[in-house]
Amino acid sequence: MADKEPRRITDVGTLKALAHPLRAHLYRLLCIEQVATASQLAEHVDEAVSLVSYHLRKLAEHGLIEEAQPQSGDARERWWQPASDGLSIRDADFRGEPGKAAAHLAASRLFHDQRADRYRGYLDERATWSPEWNTASMDSESWMRLTPAELTALRVELEALVRRYDERGRAAEAAGGTEGREHVALFMYGFPFRV
Repeated sequence: MADKEPRRITDVGTLKALAHPLRAHLYRLLCIEQVATASQLAEHVDEAVSLVSYHLRKLAEHGLIEEAQPQSGDARERWWQPASDGLSIRDADFRGEPGKAAAHLAASRLFHDQRADRYRGYLDERATWSPEWNTASMDSESWMRLTPAELTALRVELEALVRRYDERGRAAEAAGGTEGREHVALFMYGFPFRV
C-alpha cells in the first residue's frame, strides 16, 4: 500500500468512479483482503472475471487501487491492493455546485445502502455465529445534544480508537495470532437532526 493515510476524495470524477455499486463493493473487498486478483474478487461478487477486471482498472485510473507485488509465480495473474489506508469523502468538498452536491448525495446513499446490506447479512446469519461472537457484536443508538466542535472531537477520538484496535489486530495476526479472528465491520454515523 503506497499511502498509509486515508485518501481524501475531492473531485467528482473519482467520486463517481467509486460510486458505482460493483466498484464500491470491489473496493471494500480489496480493503478486506489487502491484496487480491480479479479472479479471486470475481468469486466473491459472482461476476465474470472480465467485468471485475474492467472495474478494477477504472478504480486504478482514479488512483483508488494500484498493482501489488505478485503473490504467486503465475505471471498471468495481476494482483491489486488499495492505494491508501481508506478514503475520506467530506461534504465541504462537494458543496456550491448542484452537480457536485448531487454526486455526493448519490454516493453517500449508495455507501449507506451497502453498509445496511452488510449488517442485514449478519442478522440473517446470526444463528450460525458462536455465542461469543453474538455477545461481542453490538447495535446501539445514542441521542446527544452537541455542538459541531463537540461532534468533530467525538469523531476524531472514535476514529483514533478504531485505528488502534485495527493496528493491534493486524499486528497480532502478523505474529501468528489468527485463532478466533474474523473480519469485523464497524459503521458509525454521527449527524445533526431536528424533531
